[in-house]
Amino acid sequence: MTGPLRIGNASGFYGDRFDAMREMLTGGPLDVLTGDYLAELTMLILGRDRLKNPDGGYARTFLRQLEECLGLAYERGVRIVANAGGLNPAGLADAVRALADRLGIPVRVAHVEGDELSGCFPGVLAAHAYLGGGGIGVCLREGADVVVTGRVTDAALVSGPAAAHFGWGPGAYDELAGAVVAGHVLECGTQATGGNYAFFAEHDGRRLRHPGFPVAEIHEDGSSVITKHDGTGGVVDIGTVTAQLLYETSGARYAGPDVTARLDSVRLTQDGPDRVGISGVRGEAPPPTLKVGLNRLGGFRNEVVFVLTGLDVEAKAALVREQMEAALDAAKSRPSEVRWELARTDRPDADTEETASALLRLVVRDADEQSVGRRLSGAAVELGLGSYPGFHLTAPPGRGAPYGVFDAAYVEQGAVDHVAVLHDGRRIPVPPPAATRVLEAADEPPLTEPLPPGRTCRAPLGLVAGARSGDKGGDANIGVWARTDDAWRWLAHTLTADRLRELLPECSGLPVVRHVLPNLRALNFVVEGLLGEGVAAQARFDPQAKALGEWLRSRHLEIPEVLL
Repeated sequence: MTGPLRIGNASGFYGDRFDAMREMLTGGPLDVLTGDYLAELTMLILGRDRLKNPDGGYARTFLRQLEECLGLAYERGVRIVANAGGLNPAGLADAVRALADRLGIPVRVAHVEGDELSGCFPGVLAAHAYLGGGGIGVCLREGADVVVTGRVTDAALVSGPAAAHFGWGPGAYDELAGAVVAGHVLECGTQATGGNYAFFAEHDGRRLRHPGFPVAEIHEDGSSVITKHDGTGGVVDIGTVTAQLLYETSGARYAGPDVTARLDSVRLTQDGPDRVGISGVRGEAPPPTLKVGLNRLGGFRNEVVFVLTGLDVEAKAALVREQMEAALDAAKSRPSEVRWELARTDRPDADTEETASALLRLVVRDADEQSVGRRLSGAAVELGLGSYPGFHLTAPPGRGAPYGVFDAAYVEQGAVDHVAVLHDGRRIPVPPPAATRVLEAADEPPLTEPLPPGRTCRAPLGLVAGARSGDKGGDANIGVWARTDDAWRWLAHTLTADRLRELLPECSGLPVVRHVLPNLRALNFVVEGLLGEGVAAQARFDPQAKALGEWLRSRHLEIPEVLL
């Protein structure tokens, strides 16, 4: 039986820790090193970059990392797979070849293309299908040392190398699904090793100051062990892996271009210090369509934040709002969208000025840059001596800035020309899957018996449950999990979709879908429309819903005393 394939991750987003590639190459044995550089917002940023420079459109950080580390990877026999190609994987592949030639390192560089679909969606800045791991696998089987891609699914960076290494065919659904789950755990880097973790305070703070990046030891049957290099910071336990499994997912069926993984089949075991086993993953045929991420410029936005200190905060807010609304109405063109938010961050009898202050945030949007630019900033500045007592702003208002909008569309799997472009120039087409299955919601599993009645105490949910939240376009997800069977019996019956709306009033009136994952002792909520037009539109205080789960954990409800 073939030994495990060790795949490490060195990037969870464009801007992640620069030294991570070197740390991973020198910290322990690896077969493949991956890097995830793309997100919905990143594609918009790269699209705007390419408008300025047609030869750009890729993550330049990756190229700078390779300048330091390409020789290390070649010496150690570690193959590198990254989606840093962004909107221009061919351009990045050429740049890597030029770098290798300059450094005298004889690596073979290949790339994957076919995700770019802008011609099918007029008026967008970027349109890219989420490809699977097939093209990556072809490149590796044909001897590539470095593979760069554009928009592939994050998990494909792991499932593609695993399929190539073990020789899995397109019908090896369980094996592929196991690799997809491992890839989902790895894709956000140190979020799997204690970063952004709900129960971080339970661990030695020194370990969490510089968490190591994760490693997956993938076996031929698709099972895996999540770990990290010996001696690195952070922690890998069932909780950190559960948190990442729930991140930016929805129901039991986790669909991808190559396979649909059943998250309700995942079983986690603590196999030793900083080692979590993933087994039992079942897979199904992928859906017949591919998701396409559409990025377009939505217009221009601007914001002003007024600081309201001390007494009469509500009255101060009302006065400046009336003044600003009158100025906006008197302008030649009022912004098409005007939004006010008052954050009562102030405390009574505060011992510092900052903690005695509330923040009033005004956000405006319009297709016309002038409507949100100097007219707004001028109106705010002119109030400096004629408004509420203590008038000041957090920062001088600026000119209007462009914002983006993300949408999702779907095309048939066969509508894209998925191609592996090899180091010698050969182009090998990657066919769509022969078998597909229309994606349907999984049947709701039966709930465990509730806890017997007993004494309760009003306390924060976070004392008995962890959470992690994130964004998918305009929707937000909140994964909530319990750490004991008794806590799960209570959580599963208590935290309904209606109760979540009560605890998070911002979600009232919005569709909330609850998914139950008993093997993980977890609930996953999808709040539709909470984020408006997506992170690039910045329509919300926390535009990516990163802290939505922590807000939920801070909310108080009646909790059985036996759980506290």
